[in-house]
Amino acid sequence: MSPPERAVTVFTHRRMDQVAPALEALHHAAAAEGLVLRFDPEETEKHALRPGEHAITDAAVANDVELCVVLGGDGTILRALRCYAGTGVPVFAVNFGEIGFLATVEPQELGDDGFERAFRREFEVLALPALSVEAGGEIHVAINDVSINRRAGERVANLAYALDGEEVGRVRCDGLVVATPAGSTGYNLANGGPVLAWGVEGFVVSFIAPHTLTARALVVAPRDPLTIANCSREAVDVAVDGRAAGQLEPGEALTTRFLPQAGALAQVPGSSFYRRFRDKFGRLAS
Repeated sequence: MSPPERAVTVFTHRRMDQVAPALEALHHAAAAEGLVLRFDPEETEKHALRPGEHAITDAAVANDVELCVVLGGDGTILRALRCYAGTGVPVFAVNFGEIGFLATVEPQELGDDGFERAFRREFEVLALPALSVEAGGEIHVAINDVSINRRAGERVANLAYALDGEEVGRVRCDGLVVATPAGSTGYNLANGGPVLAWGVEGFVVSFIAPHTLTARALVVAPRDPLTIANCSREAVDVAVDGRAAGQLEPGEALTTRFLPQAGALAQVPGSSFYRRFRDKFGRLAS
């Protein structure tokens, strides 16, 4: 009986010309290591791929793979992390985006054998928490954040929020953001919310343009569910990791819960959150 096929899922972003050299290097590395690359229908069409000895095209995303390789920015990395949340499949990401805060390496750091080392699992795995929320009749998993936003042209939203069944307050605002530690450097940071270092157990709630001086961001204990009620006269939009996920009608509520160790992010040995924070955001400020 032959051993099971070793396979790797590949996700890339829309700028095909930027990732083409890395994609070619990935193909060569897979052949050298005896692995098969799996491309879903979207990736197959995007790169006009054809099936080969070390590539499966138009493939359904499978959980029985050794690794997920991402060539893209934070949006593509988040897609991969959501896709493999709870499976234990590590996501090895090469940054081809603007910031790439979640990326494992920059393209210039790959070297000649970067993918081979990734296939040999010469990396550390960081467990990332997530948030679960029911919106639009579905259960969604957010690696970065869940946001509630008033609709363009509508009046200011009136949102009540409760923790562990206890109402904490009501805020007139343009919306609010519930962020994981990984997501705290995104929309939450733009709101003036606190940055949570990776490894912190808990999540943060911050407000978008609050119409009061008393609204303050709040770091929530991991076991306390957060319930958000729409006390407005109009519906508000719900987004998960920046993607539309439904709406919350007047009088309706949704509950967000903390999910520990949902994602598995490959990291270069010795990586530091604080160095990453300095390098990524210090670079943008210079």
